[in-house]
Amino acid sequence: MSIVATPCTLYGAPGSGATPVHAALTLIGVPVETVDIAPWKGEAERQKLAHVNPMRQAPALVLPSGEVMTESAAILMWLAEQHPEAGLAPPVDHPLRAQYLRWMAYVPASIYAMYWVRDEPSRLAADKEAEKVILERTRERIAECWRLMDAQVPRGTAYLLGDRIGVLDIYVAVVSRWTPGRTRFYREAPRMAAVVRRVDADPRLADFWAARFPFKPGWEGPETA
Repeated sequence: MSIVATPCTLYGAPGSGATPVHAALTLIGVPVETVDIAPWKGEAERQKLAHVNPMRQAPALVLPSGEVMTESAAILMWLAEQHPEAGLAPPVDHPLRAQYLRWMAYVPASIYAMYWVRDEPSRLAADKEAEKVILERTRERIAECWRLMDAQVPRGTAYLLGDRIGVLDIYVAVVSRWTPGRTRFYREAPRMAAVVRRVDADPRLADFWAARFPFKPGWEGPETA
């Protein structure tokens, strides 16, 4: 367990990009207070984040020192480095360290970034017809990115980078629940499908998922996604 006594404060609604951060904090044992803000719900929600993140995006993590961290991948990597006893990332001299850094950058750069567009396609689209095209093409691009990742991640281990759960596994498990949904993800990424199911079923996270990102009926998405 972590020796941290003063809680961090995590901004971001259940199911958002704050969720993998919160899951990692749960595994590490760091106390955390949550402020549920959903910036995709509109300007009023985004403005609630302005005092901690000028980008008005979640997640934002306020450390006990008062320092603010943003960017989900950066927070996850930092937490893993600060708490090596949790074993959530390959150490610097590990043979899979390069692949860990590669995929921790890939998920936000190639996949997560698409949701800024999808949340409000009017940010880039000139009209409603263009919005439909953006939503269709970003959905397919996300599916393609998962497929490409699945073809290249290491094989033969229970999790993506070994036989212990890590922040990369948690990250993929959460983001893969977003559009186009887990059912499509399972088809596109069969290797990672087995991994995220293990993350879903980790008993240490059972209460966390139930409270912050529950597996409600139909949660895996439509078969035709």
